[in-house]
Amino acid sequence: MDQLPLDGMPRRLYACTPSRLNSWLDCPRRYRFAYLDRPAPQKGPPWAHNSVGVSVHNALAAWWREPYERRTPEVAAALLTRGWIGEGFRDAEQSAAWRDRAREMVRGYVAGLDPAAEPVGVERTVATRTSVVALSGRVDRLDRRGEELVVVDYKTGRRPPTTDDARSSLALAVYAIASSAMMHRPCHRVELHHLPTASVVEWEHTDESLARHLGRAEEIAVEAAEADERYRAWSATRPGGTGSAASRTRGTGRTPPPVPPEVDASFPPRTGPLCSWCDFRRHCPEGQAASGDREPWDALAD
Repeated sequence: MDQLPLDGMPRRLYACTPSRLNSWLDCPRRYRFAYLDRPAPQKGPPWAHNSVGVSVHNALAAWWREPYERRTPEVAAALLTRGWIGEGFRDAEQSAAWRDRAREMVRGYVAGLDPAAEPVGVERTVATRTSVVALSGRVDRLDRRGEELVVVDYKTGRRPPTTDDARSSLALAVYAIASSAMMHRPCHRVELHHLPTASVVEWEHTDESLARHLGRAEEIAVEAAEADERYRAWSATRPGGTGSAASRTRGTGRTPPPVPPEVDASFPPRTGPLCSWCDFRRHCPEGQAASGDREPWDALAD
């Protein structure tokens, strides 16, 4: 049943993705910049490693949508080349080198797949809800193996994932719960497929471990929702605030209006080495002081 606040009115479900929850955990200030401030603060330049990741994900999704007879390594390589995103690289030469590298990653990966093993879903949106939170997200691939579903997530970063990464991932657990609820089939296994090393790490959840992840998602949602309400209460009182015609017609990319200290306190910066990689670094003095600047291509492997 729905949780009730003191006045007896039902609490509105907090609608979110695992990315939004993780953003709150990582840094409440970045969360505010990304999800609440309007106009949204201008982001920094695109990251080359994100371009690699999106290009690879898009190519693999497109490959599974090809007719069976076209699901070959050569077609996968061609799809990667055709959809290559060249943003964030030092120059055209570096972009071309990484395009070729990513093409071989994709070619080698699909060479080990059975093209006849039709996934249940590719880039499939799944969703579930509790009395507290309405969760949704997009699964890279959802396999059916026997009577069970398996969540597959592609990784292209320089560091190979570990079993602990699969076990502790809130997103993968949510995808498993939501997939099971939507498909009416059990889903406990989650896998991370690391294309650069052609490695797979997996974790077999129990009903209890999935329930713990869902409970953690609810805890995070309650924290974030309370901060959201404080922000919106302030925003509604300022000229052109949330919900006004002015706020709806403003463009993005400008500096948002100053947030009063009592509201800003609900979104403290959580500083550390990851501040170097934050899209909103230019708007956060604490983040700039915590770590040095990075070039857009610095996260690429050697």
